Amino acid sequence: MSRTVVGIDVGTTKICTMVAEVRDDGRVNILGVGLTTSKGLDKGVVVNIDDAVAAISTSVEKAERLSGYRIGTAYVGIAGRHISSLNSRGVVAISRADHEITLDDVTRAVESAQAVAIPTQREVIHVIPRAYIVDGHENIRDPVGMSGYRLEVETHIVTGEVMAIQNLIKSVERAGVQIDDLVLQPLASAEAVLSPEDKDRGVVLVDIGGGTTDVAIFIQGGIWHSVVLPLGGNHLTNDLVYVLHTPHNTAEYLKLRYGSAIATEPTEGDDDMIDTESFSPGEHQQISRSHLNQILQARCEQLVDLVGAEIRRSGYEGLLPAGIVLTGGSSQLPRMDELTRQMLDMPVRIGVPTQLAGLADSVDAPPYATGVGLVRWGVTRGLLHPNGAVTVREGGNWRAIYDRFKGWMREFLP
Repeated sequence: MSRTVVGIDVGTTKICTMVAEVRDDGRVNILGVGLTTSKGLDKGVVVNIDDAVAAISTSVEKAERLSGYRIGTAYVGIAGRHISSLNSRGVVAISRADHEITLDDVTRAVESAQAVAIPTQREVIHVIPRAYIVDGHENIRDPVGMSGYRLEVETHIVTGEVMAIQNLIKSVERAGVQIDDLVLQPLASAEAVLSPEDKDRGVVLVDIGGGTTDVAIFIQGGIWHSVVLPLGGNHLTNDLVYVLHTPHNTAEYLKLRYGSAIATEPTEGDDDMIDTESFSPGEHQQISRSHLNQILQARCEQLVDLVGAEIRRSGYEGLLPAGIVLTGGSSQLPRMDELTRQMLDMPVRIGVPTQLAGLADSVDAPPYATGVGLVRWGVTRGLLHPNGAVTVREGGNWRAIYDRFKGWMREFLP
């Protein structure tokens, strides 16, 4: 029996709709991918609903044509500069007379951890249990069935601005798609590029997108720290625009064609000059490749510095033997992994989605980590649609969606 899952990665630079068939053996068969340039978003936040709806609709239609499926529901990634997180602890007394811990006790503990002061303009997106403590005994992963008097849980809570979340939901629904769940993008990307062993040992996921960079630290199998940095690939391009006085399209081409995160001096007798357009119509200019990459390196170093500062701020520096996994479109900038390794003195690798079939060769690259991860999220934690049918739901509103992803945290419980 086959099942179908749809994921929509609504990013700053691209919108990717992915339709996948999930086989009984768990292998993900990519049936269709709809890729289009993102519009109406800035640093992951919807700033023009009409433009965002049009872009999402185009992406969905492309995926439908390629896959032959009618898309009615999807798992949608959420990120952006409005996302923040905190850690909280909840404590409850064991309810049963024989003091055996039940799933109800675990649920009450997690709900207790959620009772933190959050500004009225913010909404809880995820409440993720990290570890449990029974009568002072720490690092318990599955307390159900154990005996005790007191149960504590350490949780990671992710919040976002209500209006930003609402505008994203409205944009997707107006494109004709109901939302199965909203999923924090670094959590989705982790599903695609991190192994259980990575998460268990300790690893940092750095998803470098167009407008933002998502950082998530996983230890002992769970997420312990997350943050969204307001820097991404677009800032590299914009630096070239302002410093080299070249049009945006030309700057993007130069970055992709000649760019490197580490600038090297040209060899003796080799000027290594690039002929390119300027802002003046019909006029060209000569640009040194070394100068081009010095501009890129300065911004890349700033980004890596911010990542390093977050690792130190988390308090888990030195507890991450699996190192750093870079993913996202801008992680493909040549020598970005080398620069990160040099600056942070940690193991670094580029993360790509694996264990795919079908149109796998079109999505086995860092830019598609979130899209593939959303599909995997739907496979492992979501509501799967049997018999290859994509269910079309009528109605639904953003408040109902809030209630749903308050409830999905139970998927993290044993």
